[in-house]
Amino acid sequence: MAIDLETLEMMEMECEERMQTSLDVLKSNVLQIRAGRANPHILDKIQVEAYGAMSPINQIGNISVVDAQCLMISPWDKSLLKSVEKAIQLSNIGINPTNDGNVIRLVFPMLTEERRKELVKQVKKMGEDGKVAIRNIRRDVLDQFKKLKTAKDITEDQYAEYESAVEKLTSKIIEAVDKVIADKEKDLLTL
Repeated sequence: MAIDLETLEMMEMECEERMQTSLDVLKSNVLQIRAGRANPHILDKIQVEAYGAMSPINQIGNISVVDAQCLMISPWDKSLLKSVEKAIQLSNIGINPTNDGNVIRLVFPMLTEERRKELVKQVKKMGEDGKVAIRNIRRDVLDQFKKLKTAKDITEDQYAEYESAVEKLTSKIIEAVDKVIADKEKDLLTL
């Protein structure tokens, strides 16, 4: 029983979606590493208890970059200042919030050279882990195509065509991973 073209294209699209998701997760994780400069993305995963429910910090107030070293969080409801302050302290982002009764300020200390190098190693490891995940997706998809070829559901030519397409996609996504890592490394090492 031959597989129709539509099913094969869906398999290929699913592969692309899975690889893109891995890349997006890597980008998100890399964004949250602080580089000694004020970066609102460091707060992305922090949840604040507000009105009996947990809410992302960016949904209960404005987050603004005051200067290269300082973020300011202005909750829409001033009664949430203590909750925001507590959530930041519990998040272990390594920055102590300053609450003046109206806003919360986060002052980012300059990173030492040693700490920058540690962060670069951490980012490179994240990149390698991302590449491994992408290669695992490639292996899974190619295994599916091999099974179809072995079962005579697709021809040798179709297998070669899809294998080539998956390899090109893998190379493209891995290039994107390398770019994300190189950009973050440059960001970390720039004073």
